Amino acid sequence: MTYKPPAGFHFSVQIGSDSEINDSRFQEVGGLSVELGVEELLEGGENRFSHRLPGPAKYGNLVLKRGMLFGSEVIQWVKNALYSQQFEPRDVQLALLNDAHQHLSTWNFVNTYPVKWEVSDFKAQENSLVIETLELAYNYFNHQESDDAVNH
Repeated sequence: MTYKPPAGFHFSVQIGSDSEINDSRFQEVGGLSVELGVEELLEGGENRFSHRLPGPAKYGNLVLKRGMLFGSEVIQWVKNALYSQQFEPRDVQLALLNDAHQHLSTWNFVNTYPVKWEVSDFKAQENSLVIETLELAYNYFNHQESDDAVNH
C-alpha cells in the first residue's frame, strides 16, 4: 500500500463550542508552530562556551483568513477584545479532514484570544474578494492523530 499525504485544503475550524460561535469557516489557516526555547547559562571560569539548556516551548500565533463576513459572531468576539479590552478566551479546534469528512488530525488550541484583525486592501483595478485576517494568541496546543490516519 502506497502512502498518500493528506490534502491541505480540506479542514474545519471551530471556535468555542458549537453553541458559542457558528460562523467559523475559513479559507486559510497558518501559524501552526511550536519550538523549544533555549536558555544560555554562563559558568564562572569557563569562557569557551555557554551551557545551552532546554526552556519552555514557544508557540506562534494562529492565523485565520477568510472572505469578509458581515454580522459575524467571530468578529464581534474580536472587536470586544481589541476595542473594549473584554477578553473571553475560547478553545479553538482545527481538524484536517479526509475525503469522507472524518478527522485525520486534530489540533486543540487552549485559551485563544484575538490579538490582531486585518482587512485586505481595497483596489479599484482588481476584481478580488475582501479578505479578513485574524491572529489569535493561545497558551499551547495539543495535537492528535486519528487511528484512521495512522493506518492510512
